[in-house]
Amino acid sequence: MAGKKLTILVSSTVYGIEELLDRIYTLLTVFGYEVWMSYKGTVPVFSNRSAMDNCLEATMKCDLFLGIITPRYGSGKESDGLSITHRELLLAIEENKPRWLLAHDHVVFARSLLNNLGYKGKDGRSKLNLIEKKPILDDLRVINMYEDATQHQIPINERQGNWVQEYNSTDDAALFATAQFSRY
Repeated sequence: MAGKKLTILVSSTVYGIEELLDRIYTLLTVFGYEVWMSYKGTVPVFSNRSAMDNCLEATMKCDLFLGIITPRYGSGKESDGLSITHRELLLAIEENKPRWLLAHDHVVFARSLLNNLGYKGKDGRSKLNLIEKKPILDDLRVINMYEDATQHQIPINERQGNWVQEYNSTDDAALFATAQFSRY
C-alpha cells in the first residue's frame, strides 16, 4: 500500500454540471487522488459489462466515495427503476464506504417544501407526478436520494456517515471538496 494513491469515485449525473465536475476532478487529482469519474472517462470499464455493472464495480473497488446529488436524477434507470447514481449511493452506504456527499440546494428546498405541503417521504411523494421536467428538478427521486444519503429513515442517534453538504454553486462545492480532501 505504501505509495499507492487512494482512489475516489465521484458519483453524479453529468449534464448541466460539467464545470463543477471539471473543477472537482482537477482539485482531487492535484491533492494526489486517483479519480474515477464517468464524465472524464476514468472509471474502469469492461466491455463485457453494462454501464450499470461497471459503475457498481467501481463503487465496490474505490477507497473513497464522493456523491453529488443534483436536480437531475440521472441515467441507467429502467422505467421505474433506480438510476445508476442512486444505486452507487445505496451501494456505498451498504458497503460502509468512507463517503462525502453534496446536494444541490434545489433538492433540499424541494424536499422541505413538499414535506410542508404534506408529501413526506417516498410514500408521500409517490402520489405526485411531475408534468414537465424542468431545470428545478427532473425527477422527484432526487429527493429520495437525498433522504437515503442523510439516512432519514434511521433514528438520529444511529446514523453514521449521513453528513450531506448543501451547495448552490461550483464555488460552494469546490470549497467543500478542498476542505475535506486537501488534508489527507
